[in-house]
Formats: sequence, structure tokens, C-alpha cells
Amino acid sequence: MPFLSVPALRSLLLAATLVLAVVPSIAQAQSRRAQAAIDALNQRMAMAETRYREALVKIGNNDPAGLDQSNAALEDMEDVIVECGRIKGCGSGNLLASYKRLLKAQADAAAGVSGDDLDEVAGEEGDLPTGEVPDAATAASLLAAEDRRFLELVQMNPAVQASIRRWLTDMRVALITSHENFQYMQHLMSPAFKRRGLPEALLFGILAKESNGRVHSRSRAGAAGPLQFMPATGSRLGLGPDGRGFDTRYDPRASADAAAVYLGERYAELGNNIELWLAAYNGGEGRARRVHREFGGRSFWEPDVYSQFPPETRDYVPMVIAAAWLYLHPREYGLTFPRVDGRPATIELKRPASIYELTICLGNGNTRDGYMRVLRNLNPQYEAEAWIPAGTRLNGTVRMAGLYERWCTRGARADLARQLVGSDPSTAGRVRVGNVEAVTLPDGTVLQQAVAAPAPPAPAVPATHRVAAGETLVAIARRYSCDTKSLAAANGIKPPRYTVRQGQQLKLQGCR
Repeated sequence: MPFLSVPALRSLLLAATLVLAVVPSIAQAQSRRAQAAIDALNQRMAMAETRYREALVKIGNNDPAGLDQSNAALEDMEDVIVECGRIKGCGSGNLLASYKRLLKAQADAAAGVSGDDLDEVAGEEGDLPTGEVPDAATAASLLAAEDRRFLELVQMNPAVQASIRRWLTDMRVALITSHENFQYMQHLMSPAFKRRGLPEALLFGILAKESNGRVHSRSRAGAAGPLQFMPATGSRLGLGPDGRGFDTRYDPRASADAAAVYLGERYAELGNNIELWLAAYNGGEGRARRVHREFGGRSFWEPDVYSQFPPETRDYVPMVIAAAWLYLHPREYGLTFPRVDGRPATIELKRPASIYELTICLGNGNTRDGYMRVLRNLNPQYEAEAWIPAGTRLNGTVRMAGLYERWCTRGARADLARQLVGSDPSTAGRVRVGNVEAVTLPDGTVLQQAVAAPAPPAPAVPATHRVAAGETLVAIARRYSCDTKSLAAANGIKPPRYTVRQGQQLKLQGCR
């Protein structure tokens, strides 16, 4: 479809503004307070129009600030539409919602931004299918703040109300933790949804219900990662073992891209019924497809449709919608999501380290829980106890990069962190108090340790080890001075969880 010309767009905006301006004359009986609110919205809309016209001029002059300014103006228009929809007598804002998409398309085209360019800006590799959800799905989305149907759903649907209550009571901590984790991964996960016209709130709702934002989550059924893909579904969408021992279902960027593609597929099959998308995501598309076909595409909430799904799915769908709603409207429920500094940055290791060591030396850094979970989420390919070579670039934040340079490259805290992670509990019985001798860690760092006499020589490493109750592969590797990955490979144990079972006989190859 050809883009509208700037004069035509100006005319459309003017007509829409006039529609909003006429509303007060229709609502003479409204209170002065409502009238003043409507007047203020009219003024905001006019200002947004002016900013957008200025942005088009900048775009025409190849000013890179033009695109950001045009997007900000359009977002302000959308906010006006939302506010208008909440005021009696000011309900004609849907007209501008359709203009927003046209205006956004024109601004991008004028700036010469193609879909490939957007992928590059977002840092995506583009190796997964990227079919977009049509605009109709976006406009009809239950998660659009201005959508009347979703407003009625939250106000009237007992299942969603009950789920909101659960998130705000017993599961409040889990919801807040999910939000904190999501803020650190937002730049990796959100672009895939935004490019395909899917609400970011939907992504958050799925993340909160599936994993609480912990990328290494794994279910008993074998679903894995922040968005909990089963092996078969993940494989179909390009997720799975990458040939280097890492399962990309644990990768937040790749899993979000796959989830966006999956939901796009469900739109093609199920139309705008987002509840059925979620039912398919939770219980498999086969059942959702059958129910959609047999019941003529009727609403998920109709009793005879609702009863077709198992209890787990009937719980899952409203819980995701409730989490998405709270993501959009926390203040209305007395909910405060702590803001974190999630600006992305990389940390180049000056010396070998593990995520455990970095967690200790980075400290809390004005956070509640420190950076253990952040490091794990942003670098899912590394086990927490594994030594990571010097020169490796880890994903982190601007704040973490500064703390690393200050506390983790040298000094007392860096040495303390190294000593703590290098300690071997199996030598506890050989500790002596008295003289001091030098101890060399695996990377060559020399620490001082108090002993009265030379420790007895370490026993020879046996050929095998039988796993005892509660033991992990990482702990066994540390006990026998093995490389965890080599030990796992020798025994056919798959990363990143390195699961072992009690009584399993391990071959201790490559141990010192």
C-alpha cells in the first residue's frame, strides 16, 4: 500500500484533532473537571502533531534524531488515546490508533530504515523465521491498554481477577523478581516481539509464569529456558544444541525470537483469540486448534470451550494475562516494581574467573540481591563454578562493568573472592594453624594460607567415582581437580545442567 503524503497525513491528523475537539461540545453536561481533562488532551494531541511535523523535516534532512522524535510523538498520541478512552464523552480515540501505524510506516520509510536495518539495530542475527503478526492482531490485542474488551475482561472475568489477586499476595515476590530479571534482559528479548507487532506485556506475562525470569529453569517434562520450550517445539523453531554443548533454549534472545514466531503461527491458525494462543503455548497447539475448529472460533472463556482444556491450562491463561495487566498498570494496584540500571555493557575479563567469583567481588552495587542471577541470565552458556578464560567478554551492565574494574581486577576484595572460590572443602581435615605458606591457584594466582606443617600428599585420583546422594558433577569435578566440561563429555552428560544420579559410576578422565 503506498504511503500517505505529508499533506494527506496532516489533513488526517487535523480531522482527528477536530473529532476530539468536538467531544466537549457533545458533553456539555459533564463536570468541569472532565471538561478540563478533555481540553488538556486536545492540547497534548496538537503538540504531538507539531512535534511529528518537525520530526518529518529532520528525517528529510537526514537528521538521525528525527526518527526518535517521530516515535516519541506517536507514543504521546497513543497515550492521549488511552486517556481519552477513560473519560466519559471522549471515546473517539480509536481513529488515531490506525493513523499511528500509517505515520510510523511513513517515518521509517522516509528515514530509509528497512526491516533488515531494524534487525541489525536490535542486534538480532536473523537466523530464525520472522513472519510478522498482521496489524489486525495488534489492534485487537487484549493487552493493548486502550482496548475496551481487555478493560472489561479485567473488570468482569473472575478467573483473571483471581489471578491478579494471586500475583499481588502469595506470588507478589515472584512477580517483582520476574520484573527485575526482565529489566536486565529486556534489550535482548523485547525487540523480537515489537518487530512482530506483539505487546511487550505479553512477553512479560509468559516469562513471569514460565520461569520468573530465570533462564536456566527446567521443568520435569523437559521444557527449558526463560520461556520454557519443549525439545521438539524448540527444535522446529531453531532452538536446541548448538554443537558446542549449549542448548539455545536457555538463550534469552533466541527464545524470545522463537516465541514471537510461535505466536505468529497461532495467529494464522486461531485469529485474534489471544487466550487460545496462550492455551496452545501451554498445552500444545493440537488441542487449541481442534477446539477452535469444533467450536467455530468462539471465545476461550465460554463455558463449553473453557471446559475443553485441562486445569493447568485454565490456570495458565488467566495468570499470564493478569501478569501482563499488572505490568501495564502497577500503580492502580499499589504495586511498585523496583527499577534497576539495566543498560547493557560487556566485561572483558582481565584474568580467569568464574561467575561465583565475580558475584563475590562485584558486591551488591546498590541492588538488593547482587549480580549472581544477572550474570547467569546474561551469560547462560557458562556454569556458575566453571573457570572462564581471561580475555572472554561477558554480558553485563554499565554499572557492573564499573564495579568489575574497581573491585575484581586487583586488590583485597579480588583476592578474597579468588580465595573463597578456590577453597576445597575436602582438605578441611588437613588444615593446620601456624606457619604461612604460599598456595598457587589454577590460574597462577598466589595466595597465603596458614599451616603448621606440610599437608600430606593428595591421594592418587581413582579411575572412577560413584555418585553419592546430593552430589553434583561440578562438585565432583572440583574434588578431583577435573575440568567440568571434559568430565561431562567423558561420561555423556549434557550441559548446562550436568545432571547426575545417585549411584551413577563416573569415569574420572582428565583429572589431576
